Amino acid sequence: MPQAADPPEPVRPDTPVSPWRASGRAAWARYGPGAVFAMVLAIVTLLALPPAEGLRTPVFEIGSVADETIIAPFAFRVPRPAADVARERERIREAVQPLFVFDSTALDSVRARVAQLAEALDSVRLVEDPTDRATALRVVQRQASRAGVTLTEEEAEWLAFPSRRAALLTAVRRTFERTLADGVAASRGLDAAPGSVRILRRGEERTVSTDAVQSWSDVLRVARSLHPQVSSPVADGAYQHLLSGLFIPSLRFDSATSAARRDEAAAAVQPWRFDVRSGEKIIGEHEVVREEDHARLVALRDAVASGVGGAAGVRRLVGAFLLDLAVLSIFVITLAFYRPEIYAQPRALLVLGASIAVVLLGAALALRGSTVPGSLIPVGAAALLISILFDSRIALVCALVLAVLVGVQPAFRGGGTLFFVLTGGAAAAFSVRALERRTQFVSSILALAGAYVAAALVAGLAFGWSGDEVVQAVLFGAMNAVVSVALAMALHPAAEDICGVDTYLKLLEWSDLNRPLLRRLALEAPGTWAHTLSMANLVESATRAVGGNALLARVGTYYHDIGKLEKPGYFVENQVRGRNPHDQLKPAASAAIIRNHVREGLALAAQHKVPRSIRAFITEHHGTGAISYFLEKARERDASVSGLGEFSYPGPRPQSIETAICMLADGVEAATRVLPDPTPTRIREVIETIVRSRIEQGQLRDAPITLQQLEVVKDEFVRVLSAMRHSRIDYPGPDGINAGRRTGNTPVLTAS
Repeated sequence: MPQAADPPEPVRPDTPVSPWRASGRAAWARYGPGAVFAMVLAIVTLLALPPAEGLRTPVFEIGSVADETIIAPFAFRVPRPAADVARERERIREAVQPLFVFDSTALDSVRARVAQLAEALDSVRLVEDPTDRATALRVVQRQASRAGVTLTEEEAEWLAFPSRRAALLTAVRRTFERTLADGVAASRGLDAAPGSVRILRRGEERTVSTDAVQSWSDVLRVARSLHPQVSSPVADGAYQHLLSGLFIPSLRFDSATSAARRDEAAAAVQPWRFDVRSGEKIIGEHEVVREEDHARLVALRDAVASGVGGAAGVRRLVGAFLLDLAVLSIFVITLAFYRPEIYAQPRALLVLGASIAVVLLGAALALRGSTVPGSLIPVGAAALLISILFDSRIALVCALVLAVLVGVQPAFRGGGTLFFVLTGGAAAAFSVRALERRTQFVSSILALAGAYVAAALVAGLAFGWSGDEVVQAVLFGAMNAVVSVALAMALHPAAEDICGVDTYLKLLEWSDLNRPLLRRLALEAPGTWAHTLSMANLVESATRAVGGNALLARVGTYYHDIGKLEKPGYFVENQVRGRNPHDQLKPAASAAIIRNHVREGLALAAQHKVPRSIRAFITEHHGTGAISYFLEKARERDASVSGLGEFSYPGPRPQSIETAICMLADGVEAATRVLPDPTPTRIREVIETIVRSRIEQGQLRDAPITLQQLEVVKDEFVRVLSAMRHSRIDYPGPDGINAGRRTGNTPVLTAS
């Protein structure tokens, strides 16, 4: 015997439970979303509307008269012009004395190099053979080059003679002995000296005039006095080359230390002119603004713009954050106590938070765009969207919180901002309570624009605005109305999908009978489709009578039996007379097919993205009731068969008025369809029996429907079914033969 798999657990709407009753590990699940919601929005508020924007930082021109007293709210410094600081630092860098370090080994190194060169050249002997002579000269040049001396061919030939060479090398050695011992500096570091230098010698550092420091020119002067062959140009050239090639300065320029000292001295140049203490008067009212006062005002404005404020700035930021958090917590607590079903849904909180964030960002832009910024804050967009998705009361509470949240910001204190935001938010919240037509947005625009016009006139009188300011507020308010409503329209579909709220417009879209699922139902299961249409009239009428959502009731009924599309022939309303496939199956298998139309309906609904509120009709219209026909057939075979499990629907029981009425209408419509004499009395008897049976079975236990409402439902069922099941006259056909039965000359009444 085939066994069907158990259907998945149906989606149940969350039961509203006050979050303040939670304890233990569930505390975070209850309190966490609200705490995160408030803290994130407080941070967004702080970023969008920093407290520094509320500080008064006017800058009066030099020579003008200040019209108010400006006091420094925190300590700050008045900077010097960057060009002046750069010039001063460069001047200081140039004034720093370069450091030279005395190298006591320089003279010994020079002596060694001179002796080494002399020894190398002593091995060279000139001969008369021209070929050997050229080779010898090249050897002289090569040996000199190894010592760092570059010689011409004539100079090499001169030095090849021992007597000449000895005289020149002796003069070179004596020159260096006379100069290097006292210290000789290279010209590279000395040329950049500002007039004096620092010399480090044997651990002691002292300042010496640049003129007192020996340089290469002093070496050349001493060398000239010791020149052995002044009259010979070749000897003079060789002498010069030997001096420059063998020279090692005994005062070494310490470039790294000198550069570090220059940088240190330049960094010591202060980039500010003077300090201003917290609470110090910058300029008094009616005082003439001097150049110094102007510099202080500019510095204060720049410090505020950059968020500088020291400890006072930090305290102001912390205080602003806590103030914003306190205001937003009021909204969170209101949701938790009075709308727990919204508070319990993170997606709903996400939509609410995004709506509030949009208003805060709009407030930040409005602050820069008008002298009357309150008329530009798009609070209407958030209030309108929340009113459509949830209800007007929550939208009004949100508007109140936004008005306070924006109004307490330093930048918006005064000027009627709180009044504008409150008026616009309230008008938007009540302009659309249930969106049933797109044209209702036009009414919202008119209501919101009218509210802003009234607010501008009242604020103009209360705050003494000029005519231009009132006109500006009116124009900006009208523009704000159009933008806010357009923004709400644009965000509405996405917000609706995110938070899972099925509005009137969405239900209206799903009521289209040309949707694929409904077209399939009409074509593939015409009996079920006829039953569905009849039920929809019943459910809609009864739901409207008790104050429920009539459109949801009708649309949900359209889809309640879509699971029968998988096996339409196994349901009696779709069967041809005399052909019942269940005759070939065991009762348990038949019951599984009947029960599984709930699971298969959920699968189709998920595939076609049917809204959750409509899916509830699929799972709840049978509740957990028994599949009685096949249960009785099973008991005829085995009396021990239980009515639970395989012979009952998976449920759950109806959770709403709409699904409860759908359950009752399902049984009533099917039962009255087979009544031989459907009089109102017979119809009422059937309805009473079915309603009483559902109550006794406990199927209405979870539905929020009262006994008084059940009486109204029964009355509506009787009224509608009496009209649907009315009798008709059996008229004769065109050939004179009655289309139906006749008794004598009296037409027989038959059920339609």
